[in-house]
Formats: sequence, structure tokens, C-alpha cells
Amino acid sequence: MLQTLSREAALITCRVFVSLTASLNANLPRLSLSSPSCLVQAPPTTFGDLRLANGHSAQRRRVTSGPPPSGLQDWLHIFQTWSGPERLLALDELIDRCETSQVKHMMQVIEPQFQRDFISLLPKELALYVLTFLAPRDLLQAAQTCRYWRILAEDNLLWREKCREEGVSESASSRRRKCARPGVAVSPWKSAYIRQHRIENNWRKGDTREPLVLKGHDDHVITCLQFSGDLIVSGSDDNTLKVWSAITGKCLRTLTGHSGGVWCSQMSVATVISGSTDRTLRVWDAESGECVHTLYGHTSTVRCMHLHGNRVVSGSRDTTLRVWDVSTGRCEHVLTGHVAAVRCVQYDGRRVVSGGYDYMVKVWDPETEACLHTLQGHTNRVYSLQFDGAFVVSGSLDTSIRVWDAETGGCVHTLTGHQSLTSGMELRDNILVSGNADSTVRVWDVRTGQCLHTLQGPNKHQSAVTCLQFCRGLVLSSSDDGTVKLWDLKTGAWLRDVVALQSRGSGGVVWRIRASDTRLVCAAGSRNGTEETKLLVLDFDLDDRKKETD
Repeated sequence: MLQTLSREAALITCRVFVSLTASLNANLPRLSLSSPSCLVQAPPTTFGDLRLANGHSAQRRRVTSGPPPSGLQDWLHIFQTWSGPERLLALDELIDRCETSQVKHMMQVIEPQFQRDFISLLPKELALYVLTFLAPRDLLQAAQTCRYWRILAEDNLLWREKCREEGVSESASSRRRKCARPGVAVSPWKSAYIRQHRIENNWRKGDTREPLVLKGHDDHVITCLQFSGDLIVSGSDDNTLKVWSAITGKCLRTLTGHSGGVWCSQMSVATVISGSTDRTLRVWDAESGECVHTLYGHTSTVRCMHLHGNRVVSGSRDTTLRVWDVSTGRCEHVLTGHVAAVRCVQYDGRRVVSGGYDYMVKVWDPETEACLHTLQGHTNRVYSLQFDGAFVVSGSLDTSIRVWDAETGGCVHTLTGHQSLTSGMELRDNILVSGNADSTVRVWDVRTGQCLHTLQGPNKHQSAVTCLQFCRGLVLSSSDDGTVKLWDLKTGAWLRDVVALQSRGSGGVVWRIRASDTRLVCAAGSRNGTEETKLLVLDFDLDDRKKETD
């Protein structure tokens, strides 16, 4: 009988498939959510009832190709007398004989009736629980579905959990909320997530905005760079330090008093400490420009220092280290033992670690002035140090990096691979990033001694790496080639050149960089007059509205 029906009749009788599907669906247990205290099975319904429940007219879309074929009603009557398995068999045969356009017609009739907003049918607590399985980006899309989904997707506790999963801190959520639309309740935690996502995107992809350019120090070299909050402090071999606004780019004041070049500095909030070739340290108030203390004691150039709390430890070419109280300007301890210039120092409030031109690394107890360990192994000058309380990491002109146990003084690993001087390192959470004069940057696991990545390839630096920073899962490296490059810490992939001087490759140099989660400051210039001495400030905490204002 199926084969006797015309093509037009088949299009009409395909609606039987719709009715059967509805009947099968109706015979399954259905839960009523009208009462939270009990679950009630709804009575079976036909597909027509389902259409009415979904707000559609009972009048079905008619096929206008002609009158119904003769015998259709008799066929439908026979179909209704068959058992369930017999109906399924008949439908299988019917579908096999349908053309593609007829099957498509069935789908257009059936599918809309089973597209249900299940979230709206659930109690709010269950709906929110379902949404917790969505990624933050999916939540943002879900909020655009309808008004009720928007209300659910703005739940502050939901976004607090998402921020926790993404590592967004509470302090970020408490920042002043900007640009909130009137009448719309915006979750502070959602705002925090969106801000962090925007900052991350700005770091990785950048934008067309030009950096702030801060010109100063004439054609001298910027030897040290610090910033805290919205203040930037640059030190130079012109004997001065300059305090800049990171917001406006203006030079707020020049700190004068040293009679020799400034070689090192540290900063905490508005307190700046500088060390000079004039053999002194000076403590400054960056907001007033006042020199609070001049620290006398060293008999040669102050080459390095490290600030922790209210104490700063300085290392000098006179082979000694001195521990100073910043608030009083008093020298509390003198550490003697090196037999050549002290080039680098680290201080964590409990132990002092120093590296020198005598090839030695020393661990000190500053309170007793005792040298606890002399770490021997390097065969040339030690230029860089990192210390996290457990591991001491030293970089040397002998091309190697050594990892030491701070408590025992034993050498845990010797990291080889670099071909020249390791000029800078950063250590965080057992991940070490090292920059070398061989133009490469390497990422290491200090626990295993394994080199995880060598940051090179077609986009690698073309000259010595001068400075390193890493934050937000990103590595920033500056170089004598006049660029600052951005790398992915996890994969080792080059992402982009954040800064590329016009004179790169012909004398332009990026000497120093400092980065926070939202800002990058670069000290740049040249040794041959091809690039003016300047600071470049890039702010990544910019939304579209602020960009338009700027």
C-alpha cells in the first residue's frame, strides 16, 4: 500500500512520522516541575497536544501541491490499528522511499517542537549548578540567550567560582567598576574576569596604540629602572635619577645629589634607594624628591643591592656587603669574605646570597655576619643570582648556571646549554628563565635541571639579551638588537615583538625592562647616537572606551 501512494501523498503521510514520534515521546515518563515537593508523571499526549503546549496553532502547514490522494484516510486508519513495532517497521519502509526534500520537511516540522529551554524549567539552584559546568567564555555567550539566562549568568557566586578557577584574585574584583550600564546588575566577579581577559588579550595580541615616550637623561645610558604604582624611577650614568608619571609621561622631578653615575636602585612604594660610583647609597622620597638619608661606608662603587622590608643589602667593588636600615640610614652589619668585587646580591629577610668576581657564591646570616656556605664550582665571574629561600641559582661568565641547595650548600644541578654570559635570570615557582649574551632565552625546571624550552627560532633575538621579566604565563626579553619580545612560558612559542625600535639592528638598544600584570616599562637608547635615550610605557589595562578617549 505504501508504494501505491503518489509523491504528493508521501509528503502528507510523512506527518504520520511526526505523530508517532510524539506518541512515543509521550509514553515515556515525564516530570512535572510545577511542584518542588513532588514529582508527578504527566499523562501521554499526541504531537498535536505538544504543539499546542508549545504555543503553536493546531492547524498544520498544508502541502499545496494538490488534494489528498484517495485512500489516505483508509491507510491512516490501518496504520493506527498496527502495534508499536509494526508502526516502526512501516515508518522505516516509508522513510527509505522518501526523497531528501521530504525528509527535510519532516525535520522542519518535528525539530522545533522538541527545542525546549530546559534551564528555565529547572529551579534556580539547579539551573545555576548546570551553568557551573560552562567555561567563562560560554557563560558570556549564554547571557545573550534571553533575559532569564542573563539573570542567571550574572550570578556573583557563580562568577566568583569561575574567577577562582582562572586564578583571578579577589583584589581584582574589588576594583572600582567602570562603565556599568544603568539598571543592569553587573557581577563584580564577572567584571573582574572580563578585565583580566581583556588585559591578557592586550598582552598577547596588542593594539595599534603607540606607547608613551618619556625622554630624559640626554644621551646617557639608563643603568637601572624601577616602578611602583604609577611612579617610574630611572637611574643613569649622568649622576641623576628621574621620577616619572606612568599615566601622563611627565617627568615629575629629578633626584640630584650623587657625584658619580647611578649603577643600581631599588624601590618600595615611594621610597627609592640608589647606589653610585661615588661609593654612597641614598634614600629618597620619590613623591617629594627629598634625599632622606645618605649612606656612607663603602670604599668603592656600589654595584648591586636588594631591598626587603625596611632593610637593604648593598654589594660593592670594595668586596664587602653592607646591611642598612632604610628608615634610620644606619649600617647594621658588614659582611666580609669575598676577595673581589661583589656583582650581585639577593636578600629574603633571613639570608643574604652574594655572587662576585672571585667566582664564588656565598650564603650569609646577616644577624651574625657569618658566612654559612661558600658555593664553589664556577670557573669565571658570577654576574647574576636568584634566591627563593630553598634554591640559590647563579649565572656566570663560564656559560653555566648552577642550582644550589640553600640549606646544605650542595650543588644540585649544573645547567648547560648557553654559550656565553648569563646576564639575567628570573625564578618563580621552581621555573627559571635565563637570558644570555648568546641571544637566546632558556626556560628550566630547577627541581629536575631540565631545560624545558629554548626561546629561539626565526623570531629569536639577533644580539645579546639584556633583561628579562615574566608574568601572567608570559616571558618578556629585551636585547641589544633593539627589540622586546613576548614568549609563551608554557609552550616556548614566540608571540610577537612588543617593542621594535626604529634604529634596531643599527645601534638601538633596549637596556632595561620592568613589567607588572598591566604595564611594561622599557629603557632604550643607543651607544652611537642613532636612538634617543628614552623610556617607553605600554599600558595593557585599557578598555575600548578608554582607547577612544585617548
